[in-house]
Amino acid sequence: MICPICKKGETSVVDSRPTEDGTTIRRRRLCVCGQRFTTFERVQFRELMVVKKSGRKSPFDREKLSKSIYIALKKRPIDTDTVEKFITNISRSLEELGQNEIASNTIGRMVMEGLKDLDPVAYVRFASVYRNFREEKDFIQFVDKIDVSKKK
Repeated sequence: MICPICKKGETSVVDSRPTEDGTTIRRRRLCVCGQRFTTFERVQFRELMVVKKSGRKSPFDREKLSKSIYIALKKRPIDTDTVEKFITNISRSLEELGQNEIASNTIGRMVMEGLKDLDPVAYVRFASVYRNFREEKDFIQFVDKIDVSKKK
């Protein structure tokens, strides 16, 4: 494993432990330069391709998914372990669909549904980007729909 600090490949594993759900191994590593860092080893069942709205295809990138979820949850009272479990559940659900190609809107819907239960503010934040809100009225209509659905 290459050290992210000095870029040398002379690292050793100091500690390994499985995560709670048993699908990932967390490894603490020590480099010859003295820096410590963490790596994760995950099971990957198949190479998933994401089909964009334009029809373009790109490999599924868990880090890209993670980044967008963390942006939606920025400054929200959700601990990192909960967020990582959420991301892992989405990734696993995508693999369990049994398809090699998944539409980007399928991923977006999964994230939105999960965020709705996890954190309402993050849900609205993510929806504003996912649904491409352009004006204030778009937000108002979306929030009004949320309020109506909770009253039922």
